[in-house]
This record gives sequence, structure tokens and C-alpha cells, in this order.
Amino acid sequence: MLHLRVLSALVGIPVIVLSAWYGGWVLWLLVLIFFMLSSLEIAVILKGLHLQPSAWLIQVGGLITFASAYLYKDEYIGFTIVLLLFANLLLMVFQYPKTGPLDAFGNVTAVLYLANFVFFYLIRGLENGFVWLLLLLTATWASDTFAYFVGRVLGKHKLAPLLSPKKTIEGAVGGVIGSSLTALAFVKLVPVLPLWPVVLLGALIGIASLLGDLVESALKRQAGVKDSGNIIPGHGGMLDRFDSLLFTAPLVYYVVNLLII
Repeated sequence: MLHLRVLSALVGIPVIVLSAWYGGWVLWLLVLIFFMLSSLEIAVILKGLHLQPSAWLIQVGGLITFASAYLYKDEYIGFTIVLLLFANLLLMVFQYPKTGPLDAFGNVTAVLYLANFVFFYLIRGLENGFVWLLLLLTATWASDTFAYFVGRVLGKHKLAPLLSPKKTIEGAVGGVIGSSLTALAFVKLVPVLPLWPVVLLGALIGIASLLGDLVESALKRQAGVKDSGNIIPGHGGMLDRFDSLLFTAPLVYYVVNLLII
């Protein structure tokens, strides 16, 4: 299993980093593909929750969101959310009684959850966007890695025993420390970055990374699903690999955009 994880990382990380470096339509297309693959996984999870998701409507919602971001950045995110909400509520009307309120709300939640992939593209458009995107990726991965190893070595107190039995408070603290140290390293490598705001952002990434992981765990446990998919050898599905980033990406975008630059 470990060798599959390493092989997946050796292939996947260069693809993501090179796409982030190039930016533009290449990065946009990559994260759109991530969304589309994840939409198939979230549909399975929703079915496990005894809902009747509309996979095609979730994917159309993703296309609309990504097209809006490509054309207008974040200017029309609010309008896009309203449009998606109305589309799903009208689906409930026109497909009555096949589609119920919970099905419609499940579709909307799925689109909004997975649409956080678009923040990869939006972060790249910020000043020093490539640096911020690298910080997002490395700090999130560092948080996961530190949490895993610190938890294995020092972990004694369960964080969420019913939801994720292997997670410990010590591991969670280790994850926050790991992401903070990564942010500090970025400040040393890129002196134009402000020290304490970036280190604080690193700590917030560690917290958001943990929360993103717990959210996906809650979804899968309620749905009776072990892995969201099997597309990534050694990791499972797209959501298994990117669950933390779906929380840390919007965090980095808004903190950087509103408070740092």
C-alpha cells in the first residue's frame, strides 16, 4: 500500500505543481477534471445516504461555477450560487414526486462543496499567486503528514473516537505545528511575505485541513462507504486525497485576498 501511495505522489505531485506554475486554462482544466471525477464519487455517497442525486445536474453546476470563475474570477460567485439553488429547487418541482427536497438540497450541497476546487485557479490569479498556491499545497500536505506521524508516535487521546478512531489530539496539534513550520519556511524563502500573517495562515491551514478530513469521514460513515473511490492507487478516490484541500483552498484565497495583499 505504501509503495502505491509513493508512486501516486511521484506522478500526481509534478502534474499539479506544473499546472500551478503554468496557470491559466491548464490549471483551470485540471481542477475542472478534479471536480468532474469527484462529482461521481459524491453521487455514490449521496445514494448511500438514501438520497437520489442528479449527477448530471451536479456536473452542470460545476461547469457553470468554473465558467464563471474563468470569465469573471470571484465577481459572480453569489449569483452563481443563487442560480444553482433555483435550478435544483425547480428540478424538485418538475420531477415531483421523484425528486424530493432532501435530494435537491443534496445536489446543491454537493456542488458547493466540490466547487471549492475552483479556488485553486482563483489563488493562482492573485499577486504572487504561484507562491500562495505552493503554500496551500505544501502546508496542507505537511499538516496531514505531521498529524499522521505525531499521532502514531505520541497519540494517546482520541480526537473523535466515533467518527475517526485513529485521529488523536496529539496528532491534530502536530498537524497544526507542521503547517505552521511550512509557512515559516516559505517566509524565509520568499522574504517579501509578511512573517506573522503567513505563519498564522499556516496554523489556520492546519486546522482547516483537519476539519476537511473529518467532514469527509462523517459523510462516508453516514453513507456506509469506506473509500470515496479507487481512482488513485494507494489513496482511494479524489475526495479521499483532496478532502483537506477543499477546506484549505477557500481559506487561503480569502485570507490572502482580504487580509494580506
